[in-house]
Amino acid sequence: MSEPAKVDFRHAAPFWLSLGVVPLVLLSAAYGGWALLLPIAGTWWLFTLLDRLLGHNTENPGPSGGDAHLFWYKLITWIWFPVQATVQVGMLIYIPGAEHLTGWEKVGVFVGVGVMSGSIGIVYAHELLHQQDKFERWLADLLLASVLYSHFRTEHLLVHHPWVGTRRDAVTARYNEGFHRYFFRVLREGPISAWRAEAAMLARRELSPWDEANPFWRYWALQGGALIGALVLGGWIGLGLFLVQAIVAIWQLELTNYVEHYGLTRKHLGEGRYEPVRPHHSWNADHRATNWLFINLQRHSDHHYKPARRFPLLQTYEDSVAPQLPYGYALMATIAMIPPVWRRMMNPKVRQWRRDYYPEVEDWGPYKRGELPVPQVR
Repeated sequence: MSEPAKVDFRHAAPFWLSLGVVPLVLLSAAYGGWALLLPIAGTWWLFTLLDRLLGHNTENPGPSGGDAHLFWYKLITWIWFPVQATVQVGMLIYIPGAEHLTGWEKVGVFVGVGVMSGSIGIVYAHELLHQQDKFERWLADLLLASVLYSHFRTEHLLVHHPWVGTRRDAVTARYNEGFHRYFFRVLREGPISAWRAEAAMLARRELSPWDEANPFWRYWALQGGALIGALVLGGWIGLGLFLVQAIVAIWQLELTNYVEHYGLTRKHLGEGRYEPVRPHHSWNADHRATNWLFINLQRHSDHHYKPARRFPLLQTYEDSVAPQLPYGYALMATIAMIPPVWRRMMNPKVRQWRRDYYPEVEDWGPYKRGELPVPQVR
């Protein structure tokens, strides 16, 4: 049953726990050694443990009405870019010349920075890029540029959401596809897919793909500025370390993408047409603590069903409506990095999903082999 959204700071405060990773990154830079584990321990490990202790949150806030009353929830996403940028700039100035750290410890510090910009920064960028407000869209672009993954905005809005669960969507992980193979496939296909989507939109306006209206010009300018800034602040070592944090952040994003839709497909209706997106086309998870860290991203079934809904208003679903992950994203992502273990856990769940939602489909071979036609743009 839905209840009115709780809007005061006391109820929004758990989503502000993400700020706790900042002192952990600073401690890793100050001490090196064992302290390099703190950003990972304070995000992935801690919130997995808290999930075990605190369990699930099955409450659904009332989803109707505007979002003007959600100030304390929105504010954490607004302030995150200046917080993250301050840490990134500070580390680029300090770490390259830090004599108490070995070369590998310097790399380890920026792995921690990548944990911060990936586990939190990209998740917040995802929330912001779904909003119509230009200020929030710009914050999303700045956060994505800080990890050199600006095309994600286009790919996510113009490709992933319309075509999830079909061959047109690169980031829908295929049945039996291991994460490592998936990761390099997405790195190759994602930017191309995003460019084609923008080019197609411009073509409908009778504009060239090189027109100034193409957001790729902004993406390239922001990413180029980030690279030049890293070089100026930290020299060649700083630039290399900046690339390390970007790779770590992107790795986490695509781990999350992999977990969210693994093996799930939309039913082909014939002639390149597919059924509409429904909650059962995404894996759902309502583990309380990890949803604090990822601002309810795990309520992914509802996010795809209602993409414009702000994160405090996202709904969770029962097993009969959406398939459920056994653990929160942090632990599921760790398991995904070991493909045999992942397949042993998730393949039976995918097969059960097929029986539950599509008992009329007798031959899943064309879905598994990618033989169905690419969806037709109408």
